[in-house]
Amino acid sequence: TPPGPDPAEEPRNQRLSTLYEALVPYFSTAEDPSPLYAHGGEWQKAFPSSAFDGSGRLRRLLIRYPAYFTDGEAESRARIEHLLTAKAGRDREYLFGWNEEGNELSLTALDPLPTGIAAQRFVTAPGETVLGFTDPSEVQRTLPLTYGEEQHDVPPVVWRTGLRSTEPHLLAMGQPGSGTSTLLRSLALQALRHGDVVIVDGGGTGEYACLTGRDGVLAVECGLSGVRTSLEWAATETERRLIAVNRARQAGHPPPADTRRPLWLLLDRPTAFTHLAAADGREDPQALLQVPLRHGRAVDVTVVVA
Repeated sequence: TPPGPDPAEEPRNQRLSTLYEALVPYFSTAEDPSPLYAHGGEWQKAFPSSAFDGSGRLRRLLIRYPAYFTDGEAESRARIEHLLTAKAGRDREYLFGWNEEGNELSLTALDPLPTGIAAQRFVTAPGETVLGFTDPSEVQRTLPLTYGEEQHDVPPVVWRTGLRSTEPHLLAMGQPGSGTSTLLRSLALQALRHGDVVIVDGGGTGEYACLTGRDGVLAVECGLSGVRTSLEWAATETERRLIAVNRARQAGHPPPADTRRPLWLLLDRPTAFTHLAAADGREDPQALLQVPLRHGRAVDVTVVVA
């Protein structure tokens, strides 16, 4: 006897039919004599291939769309991607591939990124800092990491600092508990391999106490007076380096060695000191970052604010 119908087939077809109906307003016009998308139409023609995971959730989908859809406009693409994300499940990340020549869009549900990577030494060159890890489709390079009990090659998100950096400073934003302080601690440990670090802790929870006293940690400040003193020194040090490098260049000499050692200014929630300074009638200590932010790249001074 022939096998019976797959009990999972009906829910999958219903999902695809619902998704098709949701796309109708975006992929159809009243002037189209034979629309690919129409309410009550055949979704099988619009979705030539699809795949689901074991729990019945959409894993891959190939979508055909009419040639008149404005796939060259970012806003039009964003609307479709937003709709598909909502219908396929907001708790996952998706990779969208637009084939403008073939009028096709592919949707792929990405596997969750690893979250159990423990602190360890990353194999990077001077001037390279690992911010995190991403999907293999995004970068060609991988780093060997110990993950669990095995070693894996994982594609990293690498930030390049120094004279030729196009992004010499970093602003990390997130809600409390999102991991910005963890990121700063990771950056501090990586920076100490080749440079010096000044840390401003606006959270006051002692998360950076483990770095106090380490070689290369010039200061870990959690009080307004100490923060102001350290940032004043950092601004003065940036100016000193600029003058020294300029004089050496005019004399035809290489930059002095003490201007080539990277200096990192890591500030975690510095707005806490902004409020304290305002209440005390004093200047916002963040104003002291103007010189390092404007001129730091030329003398290996990097500012990171979370």
